[in-house]
Order: sequence, then C-alpha cells, then structure tokens
Amino acid sequence: MVHNNDVGDASKEPQMTAAAITVHYSLSFKKLCMVTVACPFFALVICFITAYIYQYDDIHETHCCVYNIVPSISAITGVSPQRYLWRASVAVHLGPRYIIAAAYRAYQVNCINDKASAKLQKQARLWLDAAFWLNVVEVTALGGVTYISNVENYPVHEKLFITFMVTSLLHMVACIESLKSIAVTNDNLDNVEKELRYKKTLFVVSIAFTVGMIGFFLKHRLLCHEMAFSWFAICEYIVATANMAFHLTLIYNFPTEHLVVAKGLAMIPQQLKNEKTQ
Repeated sequence: MVHNNDVGDASKEPQMTAAAITVHYSLSFKKLCMVTVACPFFALVICFITAYIYQYDDIHETHCCVYNIVPSISAITGVSPQRYLWRASVAVHLGPRYIIAAAYRAYQVNCINDKASAKLQKQARLWLDAAFWLNVVEVTALGGVTYISNVENYPVHEKLFITFMVTSLLHMVACIESLKSIAVTNDNLDNVEKELRYKKTLFVVSIAFTVGMIGFFLKHRLLCHEMAFSWFAICEYIVATANMAFHLTLIYNFPTEHLVVAKGLAMIPQQLKNEKTQ
C-alpha cells in the first residue's frame, strides 16, 4: 500500500507544479538573438544608402580633403537624420545583448562536466568569466561609440571605438577557448567542431581586416593617401559584419529555448532536486 501511495504522489507532483506555474510571456530565444543582430545590421544598410545618396559631401569630409568613395560607419551614422535611426536601433540592440550574454554564460556553465578534474573545470570557468565580462565591456563601449559621435567629441569617440574593437576581438578568443575547455571536460571536442570552425573563421576574418583598418587609417591620418580612408571603411564594414555573425553563432545552442516571464518558476529547482533524491 505504501508503494502504491508513493507512486500516486509522484505522479501528482508534476501536475501540481505545472498548475502552480503561470506563464505571462514567452519569447523564442533564437528569434530574440536574430532580431537583436538584425536591428543594427539593417539600420546600417539604410544609413549607408540614404547618406550616400542625399549627403554625399558631408559623409566624405575628412581632415585630409582627399578623394574617397566609401564613407566610414561613424560618418554615415553621425549625420542627421541617420543618427537618430542608428541610435534607436542600437538602443533596441543593447538591452537584449546583456540578457543574451548572461543567458549564454549560464548555459555554458551548466555544460561543464562536474565529474571532470577540478583543474579542467576551473579553466573552463575562467574562460567563461573572461568571455562574459569582455562581452559586457564590448556592448557598453558600443553604446558609448553610438551616443558620442566623432563630430561631437572625437577624442572620446576614438577611445571608445578602440575599446570596442579590442574587447570584441578578446571576447572572440575567450569564447573559442571556453567552448574548447568545456568540450574537454566532457571529452567530446568533436561535437563542437562545427561551431568552433565557424567561430575561428570569423575571428581570423576580424583579425585580418582589423590589421587592414589600422594600416589604412595610418595611411590616411599620417600620409593623406587618396582612397586610404575608403579602404579603411571597407575593412570596418567587414569587421562589423563578422562581429555580428560571430554573436549570431550562439543560436546553435538555443534552437528551442524561450525567454519566459512566469510565476512559480522558483519551485522547479527544488522539485528537480527532490526527484533526484527519490
């Protein structure tokens, strides 16, 4: 009789828990990530096209006054009214980026095999922490670059841009290393080979064209070569696109997950703990 009662109680417990949970809102995490990346991407395309057609002289104005055909991101997003579209898109972009960063870190922490050696677990957690905080600084620097234009305050804009570029590249490295470290704790490096290949390719593209950006910027700034700033801008667009694509690779980890606003979720961890002890 006791065995039957226990079975009956166990079968009722999930029903009671489910009844106690009220979901107010549910959003596909994959869609959230895609919309978050799409906002600045399409805003950038619109800013480029409209500024190139209607404000050609304004976006090509530089201190060297030499011939250029491709404007920089700062130029097309620093003129009006494009600056308002760009700032609005980044405003929509920034909030979810912090949530996505925190969710991705939590997901990766749960992927660490707690049966692996303490050294391997510690290494994985260190890379995860580095990736998370570098991502936070990168997103914050992006906000600064967006709302402090090169026209309004060039020295601050320049420093924020450099911070964004450096933390963006370091974040890529930390992400790649954390993914490898977590896979090692589970002894399944082959399972993440595809994702690692994508991330490494985008990182190499970012590094190569960042070097190009630096070289062409110095040519423009110090030597005032014609078209140097245009090549700088082309490299800048490629780096920006690679950065967006890199962040979008995390959707492979969240194919069916949802961001949920609900009441009663706090009891689930305790329920799962009780089920394990039974």
